[in-house]
Amino acid sequence: MKKTIIKPAKGAPAVGPYNHGVRIGDMLFCAGQIPIEPATGNLVTGDIKAQTERVLENVKIILEDQKLSFANVVKSTVFLTNLGDFAGMNEVYAKYFTADFPARSTIQVAALPKGAIVEIEVVAHY
Repeated sequence: MKKTIIKPAKGAPAVGPYNHGVRIGDMLFCAGQIPIEPATGNLVTGDIKAQTERVLENVKIILEDQKLSFANVVKSTVFLTNLGDFAGMNEVYAKYFTADFPARSTIQVAALPKGAIVEIEVVAHY
């Protein structure tokens, strides 16, 4: 199968040597997104809700670039620097994934790039 690199023009800049997504067949594997404002490249400050909102908007940019939506997501992984933020993240997450929720893992990590408190990666099906 052919590997296709996905780099949405409207996407937040990558923080390292990686692509926003990679398509293999009918699957899209998206890199983890942190709360980077695409227009400025700066980290969005604020609480878990504000950061989760920006993260999911960044995920949405990648999905829409491929003419997909959150309904196409089959798996997500959420990385939190504090599992105490789980409820706040979940509240925002539920606004984006409204039906047929994907499989999900949530993991507490020691730190995330640029000091973010949340990162989310997804796998979607075309």
